[in-house]
Formats: sequence, C-alpha cells, structure tokens
Amino acid sequence: MLPRGRDRAVSQQLGRGPVRTTGRPDPAPPGGPDDGGSPSARFVGWLGSLGCAAAGYAVFQFLFQVLPSSLDGEPAKYLIAGISGLGTGVAAWLAAALLRARARSAAMPPAPTAGARPQEPGPLPGVFNAAYETLVGQVTVVDDPGVGLLTGWPHSLGESPSRPTPVGTAYGLHIMLDLGVPDGQLSTGDLVDTLWRLRLPDGGWSARSQGAEARPEVTALVLGALARAGASRERLATEVARCTAAFTPELDRAGRESTHVVTTVLRGLLRAAPASAVLPRLREAIVDGAISDPGRAHLRCWGYRLDPPHGPPSPLHTAQAVVALDRTARVLGESAGARAAREDGVRWLLACPDAPHHGCLDLENLREEVRRPRTDEPARHEVLNVRHFTSSWVARALLTPAARRIAEEDGLEAEWRERLDGAVAAVWAGQTDGIWTWERGDGTDLRKPIWMTYQGLCALRAHAVWMYQPVQPDH
Repeated sequence: MLPRGRDRAVSQQLGRGPVRTTGRPDPAPPGGPDDGGSPSARFVGWLGSLGCAAAGYAVFQFLFQVLPSSLDGEPAKYLIAGISGLGTGVAAWLAAALLRARARSAAMPPAPTAGARPQEPGPLPGVFNAAYETLVGQVTVVDDPGVGLLTGWPHSLGESPSRPTPVGTAYGLHIMLDLGVPDGQLSTGDLVDTLWRLRLPDGGWSARSQGAEARPEVTALVLGALARAGASRERLATEVARCTAAFTPELDRAGRESTHVVTTVLRGLLRAAPASAVLPRLREAIVDGAISDPGRAHLRCWGYRLDPPHGPPSPLHTAQAVVALDRTARVLGESAGARAAREDGVRWLLACPDAPHHGCLDLENLREEVRRPRTDEPARHEVLNVRHFTSSWVARALLTPAARRIAEEDGLEAEWRERLDGAVAAVWAGQTDGIWTWERGDGTDLRKPIWMTYQGLCALRAHAVWMYQPVQPDH
C-alpha cells in the first residue's frame, strides 16, 4: 500500500486540470496585422489618410463633373453629388474605424481564462524520455553464428548474460512505436529483423521456458508487434495460419482454457490478422467463460480459467477480458451477448468494495502458471510462469470508451473516477525514471521486466490522452 502523502502527490501530478499555458501571448505575425497587404485595405487606408470630409468632397466633385446635363438642372446635380459624397465619407470613416479596431484586437494578447496561470510542464514527458534513454542505453547487440545479428532486449533489464529474446524485444518494439523513436539512436527495422531471426525452425515463437515448440500467446504477441511496425501481410499470414491451426481445444487444451492466453492471442491477432476466422470463436470463448459473482450483485466477471473450474473472481482477468472484448468490438462489431458480458465486467470492476483504491486488493499484482503437457514427453509438463501488473490492466479497462459511458448511464461517475484515479496512482508509484520494478518477494531475479514498463507506459499514456481538456477562452 502506498503512503497517503505520496498518493496525494501522484494524484495531483496526473490531475485533470486544464492544459498548461505559458501565460505569454503569441507573437504577432511579421508585418503586423494592419500592414495593408490587401488592395482594399490600402485603398481604405488611403481614404482614411485624406480624412472623411476630403474623401466625400472628392466624390462630390467627381460626380458633379460626370453627371449629364439632362438631369433636371443644376440643383439636381448638386443634390445627387452631395448625397453621394456624404455617403462615401461616412463609409470611409466606418471602414477605417473597423480596420483600426481589428488591428488593435490582433495586437492585444488573448484574454486569460478563469483560473489560468503559468505552470511548469507535467512529469509525464520526463518519464517517457527517461524510459526511452534507458532502453536505448541497454539495448543488446549479439552476432549469433546461427541466425545472424540480433538487436533487442532480454526479458528483463539488467539481465546477465544479456541476449535478445522474442518477448523482451517484442515489448521493446511496442514501446519504441509508442514513444515515436525521436532520434536515430535505435532502428525499429533492426528490431523487426531480430524478431524474424528469432523465429523457431518450424515457425512461431516461444518464451525461454517453453523450449523449441511455438506457443500461441508468444507468437501472437510477436505478430502484433510486427504488424504495428509494418511487416507485410503476406509474411504475417503464414505465421498466423500456423498459430491458429495449433491453437485448438484438441491441440492446446490448457491454452484454450486460460483467460490470460486466450485474451493475449486475441489482442495480437486483431493487429496481425483482423479478418481471421478464429477471432469470433475466441471472443465467444471469452464471453462463455464469464462467471457470476454473488459478492458483487451477481455481476459477471472472469476467473483465471474459461472452463470449469473457473477459479475465484479475478480483477486482473476481468480487466484483461474487458480490454480484449472492447478491441474486438471495434474491429468486428459486437453481439448483444458480448456487449452485455463486457459491460457487466466494467460494472464489476466499479463495484470494488475495498478502500483506499490506490492500494486495494483489486490492484494486487499476481502470478500464475500455465501448465501444458510436453508433446515429446506427455507425462511431464511445460510450465510458463506469468506475472501480471494488475493496476495497469484495471486502468486500461476503465479507460475503454464504454466504461465512461456505463458510469454515466448508471450514475457511477464518482465511483469510476475514484477507481480509475486509484489504479493510475498505483501504476505511477511502481516506476522510477520511467522503468517499472516488480516488487513482490517471489525470489525472481527478473526485477525490471520490459513487459511491465510497456504496460505502465501504456496505461499512463492512455490516461493522459483520455483526461486531456483544452483551455476554453472566456467570451
């Protein structure tokens, strides 16, 4: 649990106030606003310099000379010319006054908004810059005799020996794409080439603990990163076909029963193969795997398994399911049943009874194991240890567009804001100079996993974008 003072500071740093302004007016454009650039402005300015009376008299004299003598005598000519001259003088005075008023208005600084004051930039750009510099400084380049030059990251920063892995490099590529690679210190093309070179001989990718057999959750993660980086659809399609062919209840029962694995595969394939026929089936598996929680008004949520036994209701897996279903709805549309399940998941997250919300049990980081029988020796199991940054998932689920709408419709805006602020505060507290650290005492040496930094940056960026409010000038 975070100290209350620190939490308050975090909440203020990521507050929802208006964007910061410098308090200085923008400089006037070169030449000034009344430099008489247009012909009409020069003409009116010339008339104004003569004076309204002079302009009117000039028009009077001109008309008196050109009006035909056929008009009813000299008085008629004087009357017409006089009225025209008077009208011209008034028009010239009004036009000159209008131009002067516009010039004064353009030269004046904009009126300050209510409560606006000069402020220093917020902390988020500094966090992004620090994360970028750290990742660039710790990138690993290895010349592997078997596959060629590898550029990327291991699973966790600070590992020794350090060698690029599919998981570490895929998440690092995601971070670089999010941050925009502001300079030439690192090439995303090198990262893309490395991921292709790390592909297993029979296709696909796996984590280090999974050996030489491709696994769908890692393959989908890598394919999603490659798709974001612009890899060709044809090359991706081959790997997508291999991944989906092996990810069936018959061939990978443990994976298809895991909420984490199915949602991970779904998110990755939505990027790499948005037209894949497997996507609706994976969504249906997630919807069918929801459970009712009597502890929270019988709202539907998710456990760590999609098939019985589902396990206890889990904020982490509920948030993962909400995010996956939200992304799927944007790509494929949504049935009434899928929408109802997703909305129940949001309401379940909003119904957290614990407090304070920056340190409640719903935000506790978790570990789980995905155990699969080994294909070469079915009596033994392959074990994938997965760690979860729960607060980042809860924040991302509450930042989905539907979550705010549900809160408004149900009159839960205060609860939505309180739980979102708590989740974001917990995310923020986990980083130092833009790098997140796994703090649980589980004996692991992988204290700074790159996936955790990616998820932390992703949650903070989404929160900043969602909460942005432009300054509205007073009228």
